[in-house]
Amino acid sequence: MSTSGERGRRADAVRNRRLALEATTALLAEPGTSLTVEAIAKKAGLGAATVVRAFGGKDALLDAAVSGLLEPVVQRARDLLEETDPERALRTFLAELIAFQSAHHAISDQLDGLDVPATTALRATLVRVVSEMIAGARQDGAIRTDIDPAATTALVGQTAYAIARSQPASQELTDAFITVIMDGLRPPVARQGR
Repeated sequence: MSTSGERGRRADAVRNRRLALEATTALLAEPGTSLTVEAIAKKAGLGAATVVRAFGGKDALLDAAVSGLLEPVVQRARDLLEETDPERALRTFLAELIAFQSAHHAISDQLDGLDVPATTALRATLVRVVSEMIAGARQDGAIRTDIDPAATTALVGQTAYAIARSQPASQELTDAFITVIMDGLRPPVARQGR
């Protein structure tokens, strides 16, 4: 039988975990912020030891925060693939992915060398869904087939990341980048004889 003291400690632990997770998520959106346990603790209004105790370490905390941010992105990609044709899904998702990466561009830098299994699994799922979009668009004749599918997926992913890192000045510029990418992926038009 649990006592009110044990329930109170559990409630405190849940609250501390939530505060640490919220602070980490907020810091991930701040460019140039170093995600140390101390910075997270300060933002959360907790002690560093409390933050570590809540998650067991920085890797687990960052994994929870980033996977929490990525889950809706992955679900959105899946939804788009089910709701519309693959080329339109890819175009729409690229715009949304670039916006997400622009808002959270520090994520990749912060995760370098960390053990983040949930985030790694979600990233792999995201690559798979984008590959499905590309494969479907290739099958529909909307994307060229003379480039290896894996190379096309890498090209799309790395270009989206580069655009996001450049922090485009306007949505119009982002749209122009996406148009150039998508136009470059279209099958070449056969030239008429002269």
